[in-house]
Formats: sequence, structure tokens, C-alpha cells
Amino acid sequence: MIASVSSYSYSELVSAGRLTQVEVPAKAKEMGFECIEFSTLALREGETRADVARALRAECDRIGLRVVNYCVAADFLNGSGGDWKAEANRLGSELEIAKLLGAPSIRHDATQGYAATHRGPRAFDNALPTLAKGCRAVTEIAQETGLRTMVENHGFFSQDSERMERLFCAVDHPNFGLLVDVGNFLCVDEVPEKAVGLVAPYAVHAHVKDFHVKPGSAGDPGGGWFRSRAGNWLRGAVLGHGDVPVAQCLRLLKDKGYDGPVSYEFEGIEDPLVGIALGRENLLRFLAEL
Repeated sequence: MIASVSSYSYSELVSAGRLTQVEVPAKAKEMGFECIEFSTLALREGETRADVARALRAECDRIGLRVVNYCVAADFLNGSGGDWKAEANRLGSELEIAKLLGAPSIRHDATQGYAATHRGPRAFDNALPTLAKGCRAVTEIAQETGLRTMVENHGFFSQDSERMERLFCAVDHPNFGLLVDVGNFLCVDEVPEKAVGLVAPYAVHAHVKDFHVKPGSAGDPGGGWFRSRAGNWLRGAVLGHGDVPVAQCLRLLKDKGYDGPVSYEFEGIEDPLVGIALGRENLLRFLAEL
């Protein structure tokens, strides 16, 4: 496995004007990363996503930084007016952006769950056929262009490891896989190592992140924290500083046959450059000890 970084880790710096989006690759390279994953592109006035993608690709080529994945939002239950076919077709334009970036793969969401206005059954079983049809349609389009597709344990509704496994099996396509985020399982109160152990065989990309965890019974700990599905408190942490057994999860991924890039997502309240640098050191150590 090789250490990568998500451009999302630098998003606070971009929002604050400390970096431009096109300066992110050089900063990642300067910090010692060999690979980068791009998250949804932020546009300034007058820019198109294609313009930004071309500029990022040119910069990565200039400095010798490999692009390993592209992440975008999607929702086959609620997006594109609730029409899963239209949402799948919309994602076709995102496949073009991935190609412009030079990414070999794309992660799209499945859904955030049923809208508040939805009437009738709201269980995952009811949504699964629609989600599977949407994911399969996108991966069939992507395969024709040489891109691999995946969904992540992300968005609460489709975040559980068991639900992710069922979605993977329902799509049942060789071009489709899972992006396994070792920290995100805590958002739905799963034990990370147990969840990773279940879905690791389906991994085609991996995210590493860390969280501090407090029980919901402890009361509101203040700024920077959010609640899990069961009401526990989570706060982003420097990789290795929190409660996610990151090294154990990486071992599980390796033992199940995953040997690709591992993209670090920093979501803590520390200065991002400090958090990314410290997390990278720990990630490299964890990988070296596998």
C-alpha cells in the first residue's frame, strides 16, 4: 500500500485563501506525498469544472504527483428530481472530469437517505434495488471509458458495513467496488475493525481518518463535535491521535488482498498543515509495520 492524501484535507486552507485549489498538489508533494485524490472541485467565478480539472492535471504532471481517484456527490433516491436514471446520466459528466484529471477511478455516493417528504417504507431494503440499478448503470458507462467506479461507507443511510456489502453484491459488476473508509463506520456506531474486516475483500480504494469519540450520555462537549447516528459525539482527529484502530484496519485490508493507495483525510480542528504532517508520519509508520 502507498500513502496518498485527499485534496479534502486542504479544503479549509483553500476556503481561507491560504492556498488556491491549483496550489494544493504542490503543497501535497512538498509534504512528501506521492499520490493525491481529488474531492469535489470548488469553482471560482468564470471557471468550469473542466478548466479546473485540466489545470490540476497539468500541475500534477509538472511536479510528478500521481492522481489516484476522484470523489463526487450523488444521490440515486433524491438527486435529479428523484429519477435514478437521470442521476446516473448526470454522473456521466463527472466521469469526463475524472478522465481530465487523469484519475483511474471515481467514487460517487449512493444516497443520503430518503427525503423528509417521502411517504411509505423507508428501510434500506426498500432503497437497495434503486441504489443498485443506479450504481450499475454508472459503472457500465465508466467501464467503456476505462474508469472504475465505487461507493464509500458515507452518508449515514448507506454507511453500515453490512449495507455496503449488500449493495456491492446487488450491483454484481466486475467494474464496481467499495471505497473503504476506516473511520466513517463510527458515524453509524460500528466497531471500525469489525466493519473493515467484513468489507475489505471488496475494497478498490481506501481512506484513513481518525476520530475522537465521546458517549452521547456525556453531554455536548462543545465546538468541533458532531453526533453519530446513535447520538454519540465525534470529532475529527490527527491520524493516530484518536480512537480508530488505524493500524489494525490497515492490516485487515492488507490481509484481505488490498494493495492500493491509502488516502488520508484530515478533518480535525488543528491547523490543517500540522494535522496533515503529523498524520502522514503516523500513516507511513503504520504502513511500514505491516
